[in-house]
Amino acid sequence: MAEDAKFEDGAERPIYLAAMDDGSLPIVSSLVQDAVFPITEMKFDKAAREFALLVNRFRWEDKERAESRGRPYERVQSVLRVGDVMGVSTMGIDRSDADTILSLLAISWDEGEDGTGTLTFTLAGDGAIRLKVECLDVVLKDVTRPYLAPSRHAPEHPEE
Repeated sequence: MAEDAKFEDGAERPIYLAAMDDGSLPIVSSLVQDAVFPITEMKFDKAAREFALLVNRFRWEDKERAESRGRPYERVQSVLRVGDVMGVSTMGIDRSDADTILSLLAISWDEGEDGTGTLTFTLAGDGAIRLKVECLDVVLKDVTRPYLAPSRHAPEHPEE
């Protein structure tokens, strides 16, 4: 029986990364590409002005190491938190269907006036989550140990 991987196996630490400017957001976006999450793990706390997702993220940072060692790919549960959120809207997803599983493709930033702007979470299948924010405040934090990717394959994006 295969045993789940541990951060200690690779002398790695869980990711805990903040994006506070448009230069660091692409790094967070690349790390959450192909993260999957049930729609029920999407929360907006209006009083705290925080939006959070609990995602099962593919460990892109470990892909090359897994291939060189001939071991399966890994995923890890991570919290993706956005602060200073003034509003949330969705497009192309049925928020009433609790069984929906979403796949995050990318996060983009459109700057507005005085540091405000819109974060767009692009989802597979033409869905999107848009956050109107007072400033860019995104944190990605791994919250579990890595586990074997159920598919045992790396996500692919064939050129069209």
